[in-house]
Amino acid sequence: MKKVVFVADSLDNAHKFQQVLSRMDVEVVAGSCAHLRTLLRQEPACDLVVYEAAGASQASMSEAEDLLVEDGIGAMLLIVKRDALPDFRLPMRVASDFVTHDASPEECAARVRLLLWPGTETHSGDFVSVDNMTINLATYQVRVGGEPLDFTYLEYALLAFLVTHPGRTYSRDTLLRRVWGFDYYGGSRTVDVHVRRVRAKLGPDLAQRLETVRGVGYLWNT
Repeated sequence: MKKVVFVADSLDNAHKFQQVLSRMDVEVVAGSCAHLRTLLRQEPACDLVVYEAAGASQASMSEAEDLLVEDGIGAMLLIVKRDALPDFRLPMRVASDFVTHDASPEECAARVRLLLWPGTETHSGDFVSVDNMTINLATYQVRVGGEPLDFTYLEYALLAFLVTHPGRTYSRDTLLRRVWGFDYYGGSRTVDVHVRRVRAKLGPDLAQRLETVRGVGYLWNT
């Protein structure tokens, strides 16, 4: 039986994950976010920490990751508010994934299973490979030459969208609708900023594939 430490302050998430975890072969220890350190000290052999990052800064999430690494806990599922996604980064030193606060119980269950029983929930269709880059569509992670890249969620989403729609040019407005969503009210030049960041992190060889089509937008060239 696997052991899960569930850490959250909101009743909505507590009720939802109680429903999710009760259907799995796991033992659950729960508490508030303020007691994360204490819970980890009490349960040093746990297999997964589910951590509600409501209102938490990236720094506080990094502190939570530090505690997991310190205690030798290798997996973390973050519950993130949707409006925090532009600056959100997954932890790099532990196996990790995330769900948004409005995620369905079915999606939450799939993410938990992926972290508790890796290798049983993914298949070849979850991976896209280009040269020495691999994108894991199930875990939102990108590796180049076997090394993980530190993308924000929107940087990852932009890259994954273009790579999975190769050879087609998308305007900035289309990318805003398809990647940022219909509720984004910022200027279209934010796409240019994210493209520059993605290119810088990919390195010169792969960056050449993310082409600018003057007067139109961007495409991923196979």
